Amino acid sequence: MREERENINLKAESIITQDLTQQWLTEIQTMKQKLAELEQEKNKAWKSAEKWRYLYNKESEQRRNDSLLSQKAINSLKLQIQKMQAINEELVNHTTNDESIHLEIAHLNSVEELHDKLMIILKERDKLLQALNLERRNHTQTRYNLTTTLGDAIDGLMKNKISK
Repeated sequence: MREERENINLKAESIITQDLTQQWLTEIQTMKQKLAELEQEKNKAWKSAEKWRYLYNKESEQRRNDSLLSQKAINSLKLQIQKMQAINEELVNHTTNDESIHLEIAHLNSVEELHDKLMIILKERDKLLQALNLERRNHTQTRYNLTTTLGDAIDGLMKNKISK
């Protein structure tokens, strides 16, 4: 009888041990599965972070380029303003009134002197026309550059709004 009890106890211990082993194996399998899921989530998060880092770097590069283009446009405009101010000062300094013109003509004694004076004036007029035409071309180019830069800036802002 004692032997039977010992056999029953051994069998019970064996069953309990098998149940515990099975529980532990199930628990280990569950933990492995959770670990694999967490690894996948980590990889997704890493890929997402890499994507956002790339987009951020691309956007910041675009903003730096836009900033450089804007700075170039500003510098170009400053130069044009300086040129126009210089031309304006020259015009103010060279402006004459009717009285001084009459006095200058009165000092001319011959048709040859009048002819020479006319040639000087015509040459000066031609130079001024060339300067005016150059200024018009520069103005057109500046307007084109500013329009392009403004369009690029608006496009960049729209892309930024869309991506957000």
